[in-house]
Amino acid sequence: MDALLFTQAMTVKVKICGITNGDDALAAVDAGADALGFIFYEKSPRYVPFKAVHDIIGLLPPFVAKVGVFVNATEAAVRRALGECGIDTLQFHGDETPEFCQAFAPLKVYRAFRIQNLESLQALPDFRTDAWLLDGFAADRLGGTGATFNWDLALEARKLGRPIILAGGLKPENVAEAVRKVRPFAVDVSSGVESGPGKQDHRLVRDFVAPVRGA
Repeated sequence: MDALLFTQAMTVKVKICGITNGDDALAAVDAGADALGFIFYEKSPRYVPFKAVHDIIGLLPPFVAKVGVFVNATEAAVRRALGECGIDTLQFHGDETPEFCQAFAPLKVYRAFRIQNLESLQALPDFRTDAWLLDGFAADRLGGTGATFNWDLALEARKLGRPIILAGGLKPENVAEAVRKVRPFAVDVSSGVESGPGKQDHRLVRDFVAPVRGA
């Protein structure tokens, strides 16, 4: 089964990103999240240090993906996080090259792209990562912008043959429409379910997961 058919056949996964504490992590899992994202980019308002991530992951049940999100980190820093935190998946959200992403095989690796137009898709085929994360574009931020993009571009990206993780401006009110239109492998949310940067609103998390399952 090729990657495109695989994305159609599987239940859409949910990743809650920007987790900074154990209560929010457990609430997301209880709501049905398949993956949690931990931001290791120190300039992000959702940044969380290695020790805190280690402690949060120690609370989690099995079969929940633990995703470390990095922006232009060194290979040494990524490997240190792998050794100290218990993450099992890597997401690169900066200017990382295909070769850098491949250096961590056989771990699961996602590469994020900020989508503006068709030209934004040209680099995707160079990255033979496990999935491509498509995010909204904002000139002053690398992610967590709350900005949507034209989902027709996500449909074009799906034709390129890799699982798509849809992000950017998703929230309880629009995620079902996004799932029906794009049929992504997964959806990813941070600001759309927060009461403030790095603080999850547990009701919004539940309200986000439920329509994904229904769609």
